[in-house]
Amino acid sequence: MKHRGIASVFVALAAATGLALGGCTTEDDDSTPAPTRETQTEERQEESPQGGREDPGANERSDLINFKLDDRSQAGITNIWVTWTIKNNSSEKSNYTWDWEAVDANGTRVASGTQLETNVQPGQTATGEFPTTLKETQGIKLNITDFDRTKAF
Repeated sequence: MKHRGIASVFVALAAATGLALGGCTTEDDDSTPAPTRETQTEERQEESPQGGREDPGANERSDLINFKLDDRSQAGITNIWVTWTIKNNSSEKSNYTWDWEAVDANGTRVASGTQLETNVQPGQTATGEFPTTLKETQGIKLNITDFDRTKAF
């Protein structure tokens, strides 16, 4: 009697598994095929070449409104940060990355870094800050060595 109960449990499991796997087929009318090289090219051509900029002559670098050193040192403890303000002048939500360097009066690079600001909405202004390893700000010049804006998804 006990064996029939166990056997009926296995039969029930086998039936449930069969029903579950029966729904797994290789044909699915609701799915879309992976894009071909031709459709990928068509989609890229539909995007504006300036990434949603109203003015095609506008420079993405101009979105970085302010980038400067902020010396917060006190009581003999050095505490120097870079701060920035970005305004998204495109019509798309955007991500920004830029590389920078700090150069002393002799032209020697004394610090460098990469900053990132993400998901900035069109027309939105975003501010940020990041600590540096600089020991002083006197005679230090900040240079942007690379700047990139990409469409955020």
